[in-house]
Amino acid sequence: MNIILLYGGKSAEHDISILSAYSILKEIYYNYYQVTPVYITREGKWLKGSDITDADQVTDAQQLKLEDNGNELHFSDLPKEDTIVFPVLHGPNGEDGTVQGLLEVLDIPYVGAGVLASAAGMDKIISKVLFKEAGLPIVPYVDVKKSDWKVDLKAVVQEAEQVLPYPMFVKPANMGSSVGISQATTQKELIEAVNKAFEFDRRVLIEKGIQARELEVAVLGNEDINTSVPGELVKEQQFYDYESKYLSNEVVPQIPADVSEDISKRLREYAAKAFMAIDGNGLTRVDFFVTENEEIFINEVNTFPGFTNYSMYPRLWEKTGLAYGDLIEEMIQLGLRRFKVRQQQALKDRE
Repeated sequence: MNIILLYGGKSAEHDISILSAYSILKEIYYNYYQVTPVYITREGKWLKGSDITDADQVTDAQQLKLEDNGNELHFSDLPKEDTIVFPVLHGPNGEDGTVQGLLEVLDIPYVGAGVLASAAGMDKIISKVLFKEAGLPIVPYVDVKKSDWKVDLKAVVQEAEQVLPYPMFVKPANMGSSVGISQATTQKELIEAVNKAFEFDRRVLIEKGIQARELEVAVLGNEDINTSVPGELVKEQQFYDYESKYLSNEVVPQIPADVSEDISKRLREYAAKAFMAIDGNGLTRVDFFVTENEEIFINEVNTFPGFTNYSMYPRLWEKTGLAYGDLIEEMIQLGLRRFKVRQQQALKDRE
């Protein structure tokens, strides 16, 4: 079977996508598959590389940047028989339902969440609405539109200060992996943080800052939902940004997290409910805050989280008993099963 490995992309998480793709290429079961790498440049050009049939063919992640040795790919060239697309894309234009919608139109099976789950999971405001509707505890927040900010900045700041105490956390609505997120402890910092977040999106989320541990649970499945042991991101500072999370390795994962059996059970139950709330498929990582008083708040979900050797999602499953290569295989099979079910439903609808 042929796997089209789709990676790179136009988002700020371009480089992490390449590292994730490289890690996957080293672990895919080549006894069953050949892999066609398809690299999306930062400008949005799709470039196809030579087929990979052995992990030793790729010795460095930089080989996956195909600007010099890739051929431009047209969607009509994508094979459909015995093929599944593995979209290893993080952030906008990849994890937000856009590529998933394209693959649905092209009628090609793919790994991971569908259009709805991808779009809802990517949007921090929409996902909060869905989590609240599902009965999950969320952190108090205010959402801001860029048009309102331009018209009356002071009124928006006043509303946020009336609802939320300092410190506050400011996030673009549609970005992942700490990109564009800032902490604000004063009104001046709040204005600067909102302006920074608007560089990435036209909608911004202002959240109450809470003193809490950050724990994560991995979810795997379609209708059959499986959850991993919880893991914790242990860090010296209260807030960490994209660089400390991915580039400087200042955040150390502790798996399993040092929590009581009751907290672990509740986290896993909440993770499954969040997965259902967004109509999840395939995989999702669910992030939580846990306070000293053992209050749990759901933070966000990532429908295609980082997949590098040091990323939390595969590590969580490894500690739960599912090795990296087996995890990849399970994700492929879930994508194929989901496609088969949709094909059967489409056939019934035509009848």
